[in-house]
Amino acid sequence: MKDNCVIEIKNVSKQYKLGVIGTGSLRRDLQSWWAKKTGKPDPNLEIGERPHKKGERFLALDNISLEISRGERVGIIGANGAGKSTLLKLLSRVTAPSEGVISYRGRITSMLEVGTGFHAELTGRENIFLKGAILGMTKSEVESKLSQIIEFSECEKFIDTPVKRYSSGMFVKLAFAVAAHLDSEIMIMDEVLAVGDMKFQKKCIEKMRSLALEQNRTVLYVSHNMNTIRRLCNRCIVLDKGKIIYDGDVDEAIKIYLGSDDGNFCFAKYDKPEYKDRIENRELDLKTVKYIGKADNIFTQNEPMLLELGWENLKDISNLSLRIEVSNYQRVPITSFLLENFYSGKAGESFKAQFKIDISNFTTGGYYTRYVFYAQNDDSQNFRVIESAKGLTLRKRTTGITKNPWQKSWGSVVVGKIELLD
Repeated sequence: MKDNCVIEIKNVSKQYKLGVIGTGSLRRDLQSWWAKKTGKPDPNLEIGERPHKKGERFLALDNISLEISRGERVGIIGANGAGKSTLLKLLSRVTAPSEGVISYRGRITSMLEVGTGFHAELTGRENIFLKGAILGMTKSEVESKLSQIIEFSECEKFIDTPVKRYSSGMFVKLAFAVAAHLDSEIMIMDEVLAVGDMKFQKKCIEKMRSLALEQNRTVLYVSHNMNTIRRLCNRCIVLDKGKIIYDGDVDEAIKIYLGSDDGNFCFAKYDKPEYKDRIENRELDLKTVKYIGKADNIFTQNEPMLLELGWENLKDISNLSLRIEVSNYQRVPITSFLLENFYSGKAGESFKAQFKIDISNFTTGGYYTRYVFYAQNDDSQNFRVIESAKGLTLRKRTTGITKNPWQKSWGSVVVGKIELLD
């Protein structure tokens, strides 16, 4: 593991066998067995439920690899059944992977569901000491943090009541307070904060942020609430059918999860008018655009963008120029690439041009592009726009983890070095 890495996942898969061992009674088991023997429908299946074949298996996680650094606040999002909870169960060592290796550095506190790790017959106070003992803390260490835990949990009046009498909200408040204040380097949260009230949710989010920033703790947080993901996380992972389909900028991850119409593609055919600007005197009709040699739109640190644009001339064109505009997720302009006077052609001709674009100075994140074609018949005239269309999105991913990773709030472009003059 690298020096700053606290969790390393290598080629991990988790497979489950579908079906049940028994229906719960001997009579129903015999009914199901006889139905199968005689080729009749199983009377114990729900309407619409299909019987699982013997030995049928389900791959909840499919060969994923991941590194998480100390102090990161990582959101994990995806549809139901994408593998989010399975991943957290593996990380919390509730279950073991079918294949692959998971390595840790530090103690882990997890909240996978309401009341996880609590003994129902013990009081809230006793469960605090129990959780501390599980983490390897001494009684005196737990006692030094006891008052902070009780105050944060807002359960002072009920702290000596058995937790089996707690509401789900009280469970969450005490469980989170314990997880946040006891000495663990990694916190794992699975949607449990949704049970608490809004005021307490906000309090928990701020606490996790401060733990990561001030105490360098690592937080992994699963939620379907995109607002809490935005407020807490500085990195986001999107899971789909057991695979990681995106790992990087939070806003870009949310856009992918919500299924934006201009999300993850590397080819576009301009057969819909909404992809183009309205231009009164169009002289060029952009037909296709694609990334050359790419199966997706993810570019690594020093990888150039190879782009192909195909169009048809509506009129005679001379001195054609192209401006590729780049903006961030909030549609704020970042930069533009300019290529002037690179093509001339006759009306009715079709042409494809390929470009190599240096995007090495872009930071990790997602970007929108726009293609603006403009022309100038002679030097005495101004340039005029003759075609403009929405471009492909691109995602930049850095390779490796630096000691001082770039923060999104610093900007989207890495400029030249700064030098100290004597």
